[in-house]
Amino acid sequence: MRVEIWSDIACPWCYVGKARFEKALDAFPHRDQVEVVHRSFELEPGRAKGDVTPVLTMLSKKYGMSEAQAQAGEDNLGAQAAAEGLDYRTRDRDHGNTFDMHRLLHFAKERGRQDELIQLLYRANFAEERSLFVEGDERLVELAVEAGLEADDARKVLADPAAYADEVRADEAEAAQLGANGVPFFVLDRAYGISGAQPAEVFAQALTQAWGERSPLKLVDQGDAEACGPDGCAVPQQH
Repeated sequence: MRVEIWSDIACPWCYVGKARFEKALDAFPHRDQVEVVHRSFELEPGRAKGDVTPVLTMLSKKYGMSEAQAQAGEDNLGAQAAAEGLDYRTRDRDHGNTFDMHRLLHFAKERGRQDELIQLLYRANFAEERSLFVEGDERLVELAVEAGLEADDARKVLADPAAYADEVRADEAEAAQLGANGVPFFVLDRAYGISGAQPAEVFAQALTQAWGERSPLKLVDQGDAEACGPDGCAVPQQH
């Protein structure tokens, strides 16, 4: 079974939702037969790369709330993250463009290190004092290396604005086709969709239901025919 997760590194509920989903997945009896693929979704695809804003300022402007209200929301998020065993800095975080991070995640997927990198990006954005957006490409290279990628390869990806750009845009177009207008958005075997950072129990129920309702393979009866198997291949008989 395949689970696709559309998310953005700047999305705190994606950070929390990933932990809740993984809690359900860890307890799922068929865990080893589930492939998890992370898909790209930018909350602000039009934001310029150098446009970095304090999170509280961004929230106040975007939702028309006071900074005190924004801070209360961040404190609530911090509590929910802590309940999932996650570190979360409720103050002095930045917000910015995530396109290059998504491009790097597609590169990491090719190298089999996507889940490692996305977890490190989440940690860097939500738990660490250093700004993921201010320090530039070399910070992303550091995280790529920590995820098991080669530094020079990561630099080449980041230096080429076209590298994996089409893959990011394709993910975002597919999200729109599936009706996802926010993240996190989970799709199980292209049969079930789950929107938001649901409780682990909801993910567990969805995994069980999706697994149980998978269509078994139906064989078409066309009579006996030669085939190869564990004991070798049938030798054609002359007629």
